Amino acid sequence: MRVRLTAKQITWLKVALHLAAFLPFLWLFYAINSGQFSADPAKDIQHFTGRMALKLLFATLLVTPLARIAKQPLLIRTRRLLGLWCFAWATLHLVSYSLLELGIANLSLLGQELFTRPYLLLGIISWLVLLALAVTSPQAMQRKLGRNWQRLHNFVYLVAILAPIHYLWSVKILSPQPLIYALLAAILLLWRYKKFRSWLR
Repeated sequence: MRVRLTAKQITWLKVALHLAAFLPFLWLFYAINSGQFSADPAKDIQHFTGRMALKLLFATLLVTPLARIAKQPLLIRTRRLLGLWCFAWATLHLVSYSLLELGIANLSLLGQELFTRPYLLLGIISWLVLLALAVTSPQAMQRKLGRNWQRLHNFVYLVAILAPIHYLWSVKILSPQPLIYALLAAILLLWRYKKFRSWLR
């Protein structure tokens, strides 16, 4: 007999997930102050924050299929917090690029960079989608938007396509790590092929 998770257990799981998403920030702060990074710490910080955003994006996409396979419907309650943490790390990634790469938070210079480095455009589009999803994540917005809420939040699949491409395109020397992230994104999207096929019909 399969034992289902209780609401109390889900609450403790949420606490654990909050810690898992927050503790890497403390490590990042420690690494910056203790010289743990390479000779180009700005790049290291950008890549670290970007990878954290991708990991949390994948975790968010994993919740629904995992809840169905394990027959644990209450797991869905963890999806929102993972999505918000994904947005938080993506915002930190954007801020770290603006401050460390451009020197200052210069929006006009950032706009110029979008045209000279197309991979940045993919990153900005992904961040804007995540912003829209974060703003509309509360239940009050879900009730207000009705059916349009689900249509809007389906754009997370666009982020799952664009963000790994952004990562692959941004590295000067191709290494296994961005390829692994791209592969994970492809697996999570292929897992939903029935949904995409129904959309095409």
